[in-house]
Amino acid sequence: MDPAAIAGILIAFGAIFGAQVMEGGSPASLMLIPPLMLVWVGSMGAALASNTLINTIGGFKWLIYAMTAKKPDIEGVVDPLVKMAERARREGLLALEQEMEKVTDPFMQKGLQMAVDGTDPDDLWEILSAEIKARRTSGNNGAKFFEDAGGYSPTIGIIGTVMGLVVVLNNLAEPETLGHAIASAFIATLWGVLSANVVYLPLGKRIKAVAQSEAARMEIIIEGVLAIQAGANPRVVATKLRSKMTPNGPPSAKEAA
Repeated sequence: MDPAAIAGILIAFGAIFGAQVMEGGSPASLMLIPPLMLVWVGSMGAALASNTLINTIGGFKWLIYAMTAKKPDIEGVVDPLVKMAERARREGLLALEQEMEKVTDPFMQKGLQMAVDGTDPDDLWEILSAEIKARRTSGNNGAKFFEDAGGYSPTIGIIGTVMGLVVVLNNLAEPETLGHAIASAFIATLWGVLSANVVYLPLGKRIKAVAQSEAARMEIIIEGVLAIQAGANPRVVATKLRSKMTPNGPPSAKEAA
């Protein structure tokens, strides 16, 4: 499990409540039930109205997956493909039948099976690429619910503030309560902007990032399977696949030179 999402949200909330304390306020003053209910429930309701029920359920499934999935091990994909290329070059594609049971990745297993079955390379690429496109589309659909909620929540927060100010104007005869009432009214705007930029939009982007990482892993598998099918040299296969891996940081001084 990649802790970045949970850690990032906790850090953001820590900074917000920490700043509130440093300004002399109390975090409890921000935890008012009416604006919280309006913003969170209202945003979810608006996002549900702009999506289908199937896509909404899919969005929460994607969220669970994005929060619990391990980071795709692309290097772990390259090594098995290189070993397959070595055996296929020595003994032919049919020899890979004996290795199929050792392949745990369903997508890789499917690609290798198609190659062993003699599927035309163009058809193989088209079929497997369609699965990648479907994975990306599924991730985008899953992210859409949270992106929509992030778009609606600031406006719903403003609605809450207007509602609060209406209550204030109706109680001008009680000036001793106006300060607290006005402060409470603006809490809705705070939570509207906060929920959008700290929760909804980051979660939507995380879902897209996870789906993109999965798609990148699948693209490397396709390249490897096609190279194996073409009888490429295993060293060439390894070099080709690793050249498509996205580096995790800037080049080292040696690489830059």
